[in-house]
Amino acid sequence: MKKKFIVFLLFVNTAALAQSHSDSLRFLQQTATLFDLNFTEAEADSLQGNILLYKSIYSRMHKELPKNDLAFPFAFNPAPYGYVVPTKQAKIVWDIPVSTALPANRNELAFYSIMQLASLVKNKKISSVDLTRFFIDRLKKWGDTLQSVITLTEDLAMQQARDADAEIKKGRYRGPLHGIPYGLKDLFAVKGYKTTWGTTPYKDQVIDEDSYVYTQLKNAGAVLCAKLSLGALAYNNKWFGGETKNPWNLQLGSSGSSAGSASSVTAGLLPFTIGTETLGSIISPSTRCGATGLRPTFGTVSRSGGMVLCWSLDKAGPICRSAEDDAIVYSYIKGTDGKDAGSVDHAFNYNAKRDVKKLRFAYAENYFKRLPKDAMEWGVLETFKKMGVNVQPVIFPDSAVYPFNMVSIILNAESAAAFDELTRTDRDSLIERQDKDFWPNSFRAARYIPAVEYINANRYRSRLSKQVQEFMKNYDVVIVPTFAGSQLSITNLTGNPAVCMPMGFNQRGLPQSITFIGNLYDEASILEAAKAYQDKTEHNKKHPEKFLK
Repeated sequence: MKKKFIVFLLFVNTAALAQSHSDSLRFLQQTATLFDLNFTEAEADSLQGNILLYKSIYSRMHKELPKNDLAFPFAFNPAPYGYVVPTKQAKIVWDIPVSTALPANRNELAFYSIMQLASLVKNKKISSVDLTRFFIDRLKKWGDTLQSVITLTEDLAMQQARDADAEIKKGRYRGPLHGIPYGLKDLFAVKGYKTTWGTTPYKDQVIDEDSYVYTQLKNAGAVLCAKLSLGALAYNNKWFGGETKNPWNLQLGSSGSSAGSASSVTAGLLPFTIGTETLGSIISPSTRCGATGLRPTFGTVSRSGGMVLCWSLDKAGPICRSAEDDAIVYSYIKGTDGKDAGSVDHAFNYNAKRDVKKLRFAYAENYFKRLPKDAMEWGVLETFKKMGVNVQPVIFPDSAVYPFNMVSIILNAESAAAFDELTRTDRDSLIERQDKDFWPNSFRAARYIPAVEYINANRYRSRLSKQVQEFMKNYDVVIVPTFAGSQLSITNLTGNPAVCMPMGFNQRGLPQSITFIGNLYDEASILEAAKAYQDKTEHNKKHPEKFLK
């Protein structure tokens, strides 16, 4: 009887094992369909051992969870094979005016250009200390209204301002940023201050490092007054302190993720700010707030000491009220400290007096023809034509070179890796938004992006880059409606620079923007073109009335 019972148990266990093995095979086959694959039962049976081996490797790897600053040893190079990065730098002569006067109404200082402020400071018509106190007071007065300030760096600012005045008094003038206040997007580290990345899990984080961008501006003599709001982990405009507002209408958000940077400079809380872009985070808030934002060529500003969202897409750039201000700031922050594998140094030969008629202009006819006849974008072309500029119609490469949404694969895979530790410790539940369209869900969903598909998406990206650079080599400036077609995704993937600026206001009194795209490492041409446009128009010189007092 005992023997028969043992035989019965063996039969039952064997059947269960067989059933479990069969279920496992079906599970593997069904999972494969998520990746657009079809495995036979025999193929699924063969790969089970490999999958278990990988899982054991993962388990060992996860005994140490990688922090955000752990380097990724591969760097995206936007330049096609054989391209030589220009390095011959000519001296840029900044024509600082000598006759700038202090305004009768001191509040008007809030909207002076960098050149005007530089003139006042250099010629000792106002001290850096007084100028810094003026902007600190405005940050205190309006920062909560706009929800644009995370940390006021008042003590640091006043010390840097005193140092600037002492140097200038001794005749050691460093250039147009010397003694000029500014603000940093709060994903750049500054020793002794919190670097919150805009979200609750990191709101008390202090990083014992000075970021490259901060260091460059410190060396230029600029005065850091505030660390500014960004959407949580560089997404949109909602952060742990609220939702950053649009200075033109406080019922609206400023867009993101360089939310506080764009909002603060437009409202005259600061003369200039620094933002970042992975996929629209300089362009979008500049559009919404009516700022002039420069997204430089990928890799031309070292990102060391900055939060990583996506190693192959993150870029840092200035957000100002004019293209000339962008040019000044960019000239000081461009370059590399050797700590960012994706960064290079290149020549930036900006010339404010260059005859823009000598630049090769084009406009994206395939985008423009979708616009109404009275759209503001057409007015931009007319302005250049009145200057004697020949603007050629061209077909900007779009769906023909961008047949699928490769940026989502690349951005989501890299960002999930950058914040692996956040997901695995379940601290992602502290992030301000928990809907399916925000980071926590995106990071989880990215677990289902196979490494093979991520790599192949980058291979297609390489082809895309080659096609776009082949197109761009015929032009210096290509004018596009800011959010038309897939150009924002395409140019972020290819690393091409862009400058976005206001071109007018709609019936609701909100600013509208136009974008100029340039060749790799040629920020100079698009900034010269933007300055020429702004010299002939008043759009970037208008300011929200509420903040004029």
